[in-house]
Amino acid sequence: MAITDAKKVDYLWKKIGYGVTKTDTNALKKAPNESIASPLLLRGDKTWNAADQIPTVQPGSSAGVLTVYPTSGPQECTEDITATAKRTWKTGLTDWVPPEFGSTYLVKVYIHTASDAANAATGTQVSATGSGNDDEWFFDYQSGVLHFIGTNLPNGVDFTGKSVYIAGSRYTSTIGLHNIVSGSGVTGNFTFSGSTVNQDVTNADFTLDTAGTGQFIFNSTTSLVLPSGTTAERPSPQAGMIRFNSETGKYEVSEDGSTFTALRTEHTSQEIKKDVFAGDGSTRTFTSANVATDEKNLIVYVDGVMQEPTENYTTDGSTSSITFTDEAPHTGARIVVLVGFADDQT
Repeated sequence: MAITDAKKVDYLWKKIGYGVTKTDTNALKKAPNESIASPLLLRGDKTWNAADQIPTVQPGSSAGVLTVYPTSGPQECTEDITATAKRTWKTGLTDWVPPEFGSTYLVKVYIHTASDAANAATGTQVSATGSGNDDEWFFDYQSGVLHFIGTNLPNGVDFTGKSVYIAGSRYTSTIGLHNIVSGSGVTGNFTFSGSTVNQDVTNADFTLDTAGTGQFIFNSTTSLVLPSGTTAERPSPQAGMIRFNSETGKYEVSEDGSTFTALRTEHTSQEIKKDVFAGDGSTRTFTSANVATDEKNLIVYVDGVMQEPTENYTTDGSTSSITFTDEAPHTGARIVVLVGFADDQT
């Protein structure tokens, strides 16, 4: 005994309407009582990555992600000779934009002389709801196939020497998540091309989130290349920033969120320079030929006793000039200034 249409409809109702598997007849188990999930397959290779760029109103000509087949130049179909004569017609093209994107995307169907697309709109336009003679049509937007789904062909239409023409729009931009791996693709604001990921929103952050105590691990034996730019190209500092200054040739960080500080990448004894002065009992300020801009860049000794910055001496902040705070070193005192123990602040 053949499966009844009612049982087929029950299957579709449960599958499409509720996303569940049919396990019994509708009389014994209605759709809300089915419990085994069976969602429709969503194929990654058919994903329209730029579907958000489809306008709500169909444009008059091809633009952006759409190729438009206007009434002045519709797509001519070929008859499916495996079906009943004149019953099914194939555009040979897929991914037509359905009316769910807007009512203007409902395709227009014309029956007109074969090989005369430019004048197809002067032929007979048939309605999806038919003429009242059980002669409706259904268009499968994904496969691009039109089928006269009613019992009869369009009422009063002679198909001799004629074709079916479809006017509408197709999505013809990037398709398939697989393209992200094999070549190029677009997902949201990100563009993937080979091994390059671009974020196309101007001045927006590129954020990678990890939950809990998860770490960001770069599993490689090569290197990590940091952002690079001149001093003028520095971003607004935030605590934790690190970059390479292509102008000074140094790595620099922002520790306090308000300034950048250069990182020392090497240190040799040759960078330490020494100046020796003699005390005269009255001179308190001594200026070195070696430039330093901060107390931590130098060490000061008087007769072999190291002096404490700010307590025993200060600097002027622009040179290695030092001024003793309490009193001038006594006559004959040996004053040694060592310069070059840290990089300048930038």
